[in-house]
Amino acid sequence: MTLTINGEERAFSGLSSLAALVAELGLDARKVAVERNLEIVPRSAYGAITLADGDRIEIVHFIGGG
Repeated sequence: MTLTINGEERAFSGLSSLAALVAELGLDARKVAVERNLEIVPRSAYGAITLADGDRIEIVHFIGGG
């Protein structure tokens, strides 16, 4: 399956959900916000959202500092 993540086209295999994608990318789901096809996805729905070939995903990382 091919997904566009933050403007970059990438190929994946075996991903079943948005939660699986976040894990595959090595991200902490508690520290990111995800948009799929121009719709913000609530963190509680990551496991229920099924990915499809051609989906456009935008991921924003929350970084603390001081």
